Amino acid sequence: MDSYDVLVIGGGPAGYVAAIRAAQLGFKTACVDAFERGGKASLGGTCLNVGCIPSKAMLDSSEKFEVMQHDFADHGINVQGATIDLGKMLGRKAAVVDKLTGGVAYLFKKNKVTSFFGLGRLVRQDEGAWVVDAAGTEVKAKHVIVATGSSPRALPLAPFGGHVVDNSGALAFEGVPGQLGVIGAGVIGLELGSVWRRLGAQVTVLEALPGFLMAADDAVAREAQKQFQKQGLAFHFGVNISRVEQDDTGVSVTYTEKEQEVTARFDKLIVSIGRVPHTAGLGAEAVGLALDERGFVKVDGHFRTNLPGVYAIGDVIGGAMLAHKAEEEGVALAEMLAGQAGHVNYDVIPWVIYTSPEIAWAGLTEKQAKEKGLKVKTGQFPFSANGRALGHGDPRGFVKVVADAQTDKLLGVHMVGPNVSELIGEVVAIMEFGGSSEDLARTVHAHPTLSEVVKEAALAADKRSLHM
Repeated sequence: MDSYDVLVIGGGPAGYVAAIRAAQLGFKTACVDAFERGGKASLGGTCLNVGCIPSKAMLDSSEKFEVMQHDFADHGINVQGATIDLGKMLGRKAAVVDKLTGGVAYLFKKNKVTSFFGLGRLVRQDEGAWVVDAAGTEVKAKHVIVATGSSPRALPLAPFGGHVVDNSGALAFEGVPGQLGVIGAGVIGLELGSVWRRLGAQVTVLEALPGFLMAADDAVAREAQKQFQKQGLAFHFGVNISRVEQDDTGVSVTYTEKEQEVTARFDKLIVSIGRVPHTAGLGAEAVGLALDERGFVKVDGHFRTNLPGVYAIGDVIGGAMLAHKAEEEGVALAEMLAGQAGHVNYDVIPWVIYTSPEIAWAGLTEKQAKEKGLKVKTGQFPFSANGRALGHGDPRGFVKVVADAQTDKLLGVHMVGPNVSELIGEVVAIMEFGGSSEDLARTVHAHPTLSEVVKEAALAADKRSLHM
């Protein structure tokens, strides 16, 4: 029976990063992963195969089509008769995925990580090690890391299949649906709805919560909703879905909104109401691995489960279901196993929604800070006063800074606008070091750049914005 220092179950962002870092630290490492695409093993989990990466590829392609149709003329560029080749667009998406998943396989080989294709299952303890069924082969491991990720949450009234799809199915439509329904106005629903709206679909978003993006700062949520509605996305909030019926041509959804029953007809229906921990086939019950009431693996502050030598990271332990959070947990755990001080600062994990305009934030909203009893000051600056944004032809949105009124410590920064997925990184770095709004304001930013809006928002927190 082969023996390893570290065996990782799951090859998504948490798992493959943990395996690579463990190998770098000198551990004999293996990873077992069952994800397949096109009938072949494909490392990278949901993120690389059917989530983060392919959705961004489609967002980029559809955005180019949108800009060509509506914005090129403002630059003096006239285009007539633009059409889409959906097959080629999907092929490009697949090529991007192939390159990145193949890259993970290369990194495993480079770092001497043994890869098993198939399910991983905890079997039993044996003389201070764990026996794991790795794709049908029993192996031993001193440390086992559970990184099995999450799966789309299904709506009981509308199980996945036919015209009802999850995020994976929504990235593989054979044609642009005329009428597209989206249940859930979260990150996935907004991004996928945006893709197909740009390509020609009429998109209706149904959300059970009473408001839009309630986890975001109120000002950002209002601005984003206004921009999405201008683009043609139709939102319905506080809805209660009572019936979903499929036939050969589409889906009928019956819901109650403001005490009125409505039935809407769609060609396709995307259900994006969150994700659930994926522990099927892990053998948790057989070996006594403790799960909480929602099915997440229970861990302590060092990612230790109730079983000695078994750890868990990523989506399967809950918290922010984000690839970058999962990756950081993978690095932190590998370093802890090596006796180092691995650490993840959950207070400054950035959130990003890759719509147009993009939305990004890190830290506390103004409302959250006040609910904690903190006295706050805020600064806000619009992209409409920024030379680079005007030159790009996209002056939508703003940056908002939230700081402690007494200490000036940055508590949160919230953005809606062009390329804010990139701008948020600077803010996270300063917050990681406990920086202040003055630190941000006094940092020299190149001119002309979009990042100047971040600087100006920090200046505005001290009521000394220069260009407004």
